[in-house]
Amino acid sequence: MSKAKIAYLCSDCGAHSLKWAGQCPDCSSWNTLTETSISVTRSLPGVAAKTIEELPDDIEYRHTSGFGEFDRVLGGGLVPGAVVLLGGDPGVGKSTLLQQVSARIIREVPVCYATGEESLRQIGQRSIRLGLDASAMNLLSDTSIENVLSEARKCRAQVLVIDSMQTMTSENVPSAPGSVAQLRDGVGKVVQFAKQNDVAVFIIGHVTKEGAIAGPRVVEHMVDTVLYFESDPASRYSMIRSVKNRFGASGEMGVFAMTETGFLEVSNPSAIFLSRDSVDEPGSVVSVAWEGSRPLLVEIQALVADGNSNYAKRLAQGVDQNRLALLLAVLQRHGALSVTDEDVFVNVVGGLRINETAVDLPILLAIVSSFRDRAVPERLVCFGEIGLAGEIRPVRFGTERIAAAAKQGFTRAIVPLGNAPKKVPEGIEVIGVRRLSEALDAAF
Repeated sequence: MSKAKIAYLCSDCGAHSLKWAGQCPDCSSWNTLTETSISVTRSLPGVAAKTIEELPDDIEYRHTSGFGEFDRVLGGGLVPGAVVLLGGDPGVGKSTLLQQVSARIIREVPVCYATGEESLRQIGQRSIRLGLDASAMNLLSDTSIENVLSEARKCRAQVLVIDSMQTMTSENVPSAPGSVAQLRDGVGKVVQFAKQNDVAVFIIGHVTKEGAIAGPRVVEHMVDTVLYFESDPASRYSMIRSVKNRFGASGEMGVFAMTETGFLEVSNPSAIFLSRDSVDEPGSVVSVAWEGSRPLLVEIQALVADGNSNYAKRLAQGVDQNRLALLLAVLQRHGALSVTDEDVFVNVVGGLRINETAVDLPILLAIVSSFRDRAVPERLVCFGEIGLAGEIRPVRFGTERIAAAAKQGFTRAIVPLGNAPKKVPEGIEVIGVRRLSEALDAAF
């Protein structure tokens, strides 16, 4: 019997080296190389190739999770054989949501819920507290990934939940649970099991203090879908966002409300991000952001106050702070308005994070509204990207954004001229602008 080979893996980046060193040769981190053994296995016979015509007739079938918002984030449902990685802060509700999803999926297909963090009694207590009808769910409390996959195969589960991957260990890897070697080997076995048996797998992953899923990035490359659970401690609403999805659009977002009986989906997210009481106040402007595959109406608030120091403050929550400094420079040059000595604060209501440039125009209109202490006209909505020359550039899905605003009862829209539709939706007036000065004249 040949002796197992020894290698050294970096716990930060996952790089391997044949010799130990104090510093990782790839990421330059110190004292991160840990010893691990590499087992040499005999290669198995190859799998025969197939044509598309030889695939099953139900190739487009998807499991429904029972939550329309969750199915939207997954791209229309859960694909058999897909591996979904769900990450989020401790206590955000990852286990609660997946237990609710499992209780609804079990009405159609067998489900196995495996946990390495809780006992079976704790899972049962949560099920009773949430009022779930999940008496037929197969439960397993174990930390051996080989045993988890074996039991899932025995009970013929078509959906497997692993809570969490950092607690699972593989018998082939001698390192501690949660290490880079354990995660690589464990996720590799889960992916192989899912693809060979057409079993959909949910994996719960821990996150670092920076908010990223713990472990090497290769884990995110191995799975099919990566979801992040986002929650604001001051809000009762939580959001799930897809950052990778092989079966749907990445960047899709689903909104849920936490209640005493678990999560409830929010079918109209625009309503929770709009505060009707503050929209008519100075410094508040409504915009239409595009999240995944749908428009979302959000409220942009700005506050311009007298600076009390030699250095004016620039603070932005929900938008890029560097982008705010750029927009203020454009406002001074092409809007004939200087706030150099003023403190400027910008916030997106509801704790939402917007990463697109379509909110450039609403941000500047909100700043001007607060500075002049003059509210924008009632039922006004706007969007558009602002260039360094003061031009208003069109954004994607302009017609769909205008239609969404009209459905919410808005009667006036200031948009880039390139986004002005030929056929305007009923009940809304569309004002197309080319320059920042034209937008300011139209709003004030």
